[in-house]
Amino acid sequence: MIPIYDDNPALGKPLLVVGIILTCIVVWFWQSGLGYQANNQIIMGYGLTPAAFLGNMEQTGPLIPIFTLFTSMFMHGGFMHLAGNMLYLWIFGDNIEGALGHIRFIIFYFICGVVAAFAQIFSAPESTIPMIGASGAVSGVLGAYLIFYPRARIRTFVFLGIFITFLRLPAILLLGVWILGQIISASISNPGSPGVAWFAHLGGFFAGMIFGPLLKKPNISIFQKPRTTVKEKPIRIRFRR
Repeated sequence: MIPIYDDNPALGKPLLVVGIILTCIVVWFWQSGLGYQANNQIIMGYGLTPAAFLGNMEQTGPLIPIFTLFTSMFMHGGFMHLAGNMLYLWIFGDNIEGALGHIRFIIFYFICGVVAAFAQIFSAPESTIPMIGASGAVSGVLGAYLIFYPRARIRTFVFLGIFITFLRLPAILLLGVWILGQIISASISNPGSPGVAWFAHLGGFFAGMIFGPLLKKPNISIFQKPRTTVKEKPIRIRFRR
């Protein structure tokens, strides 16, 4: 299932969401222009390596390890990695920025990213593989969305073998399936091996569920009713003989 957009109107302009997306895109283009070897060096220097962060190996870049908690959030390993994270941030982030306000949203975003990073660090403290990507912080946005707008409708592309369609699914179903997939993947994977940082996704998601309500505007309630702006229209199909 791939979300396309939500029917939940945003509260205000998502300036910081747009800023984060543009920053990640610019950084990715910069990485892409470096070439394979130079890009790997940048990832080693500015990505978050658990063993280096815990002092079990030397940090290879110019930064002290604590700063890689933040630089790693704006780097991605490829176009699909970037596109997936930015799609989810664009769909769900505007509502969370509206619910929290600009300043508290950026604080929330970094808190979720840091919690996600520590979840991955503690799952594989001896790992020498650098971690990059916005997925931990974006997972926090998803967690907060589930708390604020569980019944909001998400236009979703569904692909099951030969079955392909678009459905408007409630957020609680879409995000529930998503987090269940993360839990299953984390339980069967080796966190110290190359691949997806599943524990970072889990840490960020649950951090979002906790810190979203704590940082929300006073007039914003949790577990809101749908505020859809889309009316369902019947689909008519005419077959020609």
